[in-house]
Amino acid sequence: MAHGGSGWGIPDHVTAIPVDGDPIAALRAVAFYLERERAETYRVKAYRSAAEKLAELDPDDVAKRARAGTLTDLKGVGKKTAAVVTEVLDGGTSATLADLEARHTEPVAGGAAIRAALRGDCHTHSTWSDGGSDILEMARTARDLGHEWMVLTDHSENLTVANGLTPERRRLQFDVIAQVNEELAPFRLLRGIEVDILEDGDIDAPDDLLEELDLVVASVHSKLRAPSELMTARMVAGVSHPLVDVLGHCTGRLVTGGRGTRPPSTFDAEAVFDACIENGVAVEINSRPERLDPPRTLLRQALASGCEFVVDTDAHAPGQLDWQPYGAERAEECEVPVDRIVNTRSADDLAAWRSLNR
Repeated sequence: MAHGGSGWGIPDHVTAIPVDGDPIAALRAVAFYLERERAETYRVKAYRSAAEKLAELDPDDVAKRARAGTLTDLKGVGKKTAAVVTEVLDGGTSATLADLEARHTEPVAGGAAIRAALRGDCHTHSTWSDGGSDILEMARTARDLGHEWMVLTDHSENLTVANGLTPERRRLQFDVIAQVNEELAPFRLLRGIEVDILEDGDIDAPDDLLEELDLVVASVHSKLRAPSELMTARMVAGVSHPLVDVLGHCTGRLVTGGRGTRPPSTFDAEAVFDACIENGVAVEINSRPERLDPPRTLLRQALASGCEFVVDTDAHAPGQLDWQPYGAERAEECEVPVDRIVNTRSADDLAAWRSLNR
């Protein structure tokens, strides 16, 4: 590949992405900004697809095609993406990129003190399951947003709609993670998983696989309208599994977005949060704008119960990794102490926390 990714050096968690005259970096930056502002997927895909296609070429070939006006002859390169490339080669930037940069000079939400304390993200996805970008680009973006580490938590095999990974595919992914760590060191990409809590409370991944991972997020993804007593028993059993570390998006609610809205699941929050404490499981503060889960009432209840937390993006694309302020703001509003947020710690301290709770 002729073009590697360059560090974007995003200061103070405010997006400002220098592309240094690199048209491939410019296309990726446009896609990042569009993801950050929740643009339609097809728009983002156009820029990422063009970047991938042009990254296969020698830079001189890209420049030659731009001068000749033949970029659009390439499959995956349209008029708008070709215009960005040509403008960047001619003048270092493009009108599209400049407009997006002007709209993205501030964090997406508040919670600045907590966001500044976060050293990693415990819940992310790649194209290996239902994400929109490859592992390297996700990890590189997390690094460039200021993180020291990120956990890759592609879905487990029960969630077939999200292309969940079999144990065999998961272990193949370990080799890619090792390559990414070699390229991005000292940044660390950790081996994780988002498992399903099944209807009987079991986990849809074998223990021998979970033992090989650095972090296990457990979430309910089905039968979300089950009666409270059934959902309570299911969730308590799930977080009581000795290899589960985080309870993901605990109510499953949707408050906005293209999938519509969905009310929160009902369950005995006291019983579930007590089980989290007893088993050393952190409660996720999910930063996705369509989730913002748990609701503030439950977040305050979990805090009063003594739970620990993680502030995660549940990102499925690089631009979504910059959504952590949504969760940080809610944590700040509910007065969650920084020392109760697990991902304010180093990767080594995360491992120590996990071992302590085994």
